[in-house]
Amino acid sequence: MCLLQSRLFPGSHDSKVHILLHDVFLTQHIITDFLKVSVLLAQPPPHRTYLDPTDRLHPACFWCHQVYGSGPSGSQPLDRLKPVRRFVPGLYGSALHVWDWTTHRKLQTLDLGEDGAIPLEVRFLHRPDATEGYVGCALRGCVFRFYRTPKGDWAAEKVIRVPSKKVEGWMLPEIPGLITDILLSLDDRFLYFSNWLHGDIRQYDITDRRNPRLVGQVFLGGSIIRDGPVKVLEDPEKQEQPAPCIIKGKRVPGGPQMLQLSLDGQRLYVTTSLFSGWDKQFYPDMMREGSVMMRIDVDAERGGLSLNRDFLVDFGQEPDGPALAHELRYPGGDCTSDIWV
Repeated sequence: MCLLQSRLFPGSHDSKVHILLHDVFLTQHIITDFLKVSVLLAQPPPHRTYLDPTDRLHPACFWCHQVYGSGPSGSQPLDRLKPVRRFVPGLYGSALHVWDWTTHRKLQTLDLGEDGAIPLEVRFLHRPDATEGYVGCALRGCVFRFYRTPKGDWAAEKVIRVPSKKVEGWMLPEIPGLITDILLSLDDRFLYFSNWLHGDIRQYDITDRRNPRLVGQVFLGGSIIRDGPVKVLEDPEKQEQPAPCIIKGKRVPGGPQMLQLSLDGQRLYVTTSLFSGWDKQFYPDMMREGSVMMRIDVDAERGGLSLNRDFLVDFGQEPDGPALAHELRYPGGDCTSDIWV
């Protein structure tokens, strides 16, 4: 069931924000690399793909089949697998597929390798003559830059990696960041992404397209909060375990997930629900309480992120809730739905 809801939020400069509340995930739109299903061409999920208006090319990413896992004993529902089996190499897609939207032909496949497992959001630069962009790859915490070469074909290179942390008290000995959403500011100066499991949002200066530079970071919950069951044993980034995120007396369940940025680049909104299957597995408190929407104030000149503690939308308080809020859209335009054609 999906519901698109419009609400007025006091204290916001934006008159209205559309929020997509989801109860179940539509698995028929989630296909693996090994299935080789071309139904994506007929009905592409818009939040998994992006259109290049100049060349009418359509890079599409293949995620994973969320219903069945394949192994020596045959296919079996993922809910019956032990948690460690959900991360078996080869279970997830790791490629970008470039389509010509005028001829309905696939032109090229870019294999991103193991570091490219679970490629989710694909973002072209907003500039209409740009022939490059970025894709966030969840499992290994990597961001790849894809670009057209002088020969006219396409290539990709890894430009960001968030290292996993060695932990105890979790289902695996290491916990990945799990990059679940990325977006670009309208002026193509900054790239933002969310680490759903680590619990932080990061801001990178991408004026040097091949060498992003971290300029902002804020923690908003996640699985490694200092008073939780998970203890970080080794962190390559040498960061302390963050404090729980509390806004207006509400302890935020879950971690930052879907992002949306205002056209002026100063207000970044975030929701916490990925989809109900993984919400239930990783953040059962969020399933009971519902997700939330938060606002991050952005320094759009020098870089920098800060949590706005005067803003919170608690979807656990919905009349038919608790609800799980997912996608966000500005009716007047935002940084993921605005392109020039």
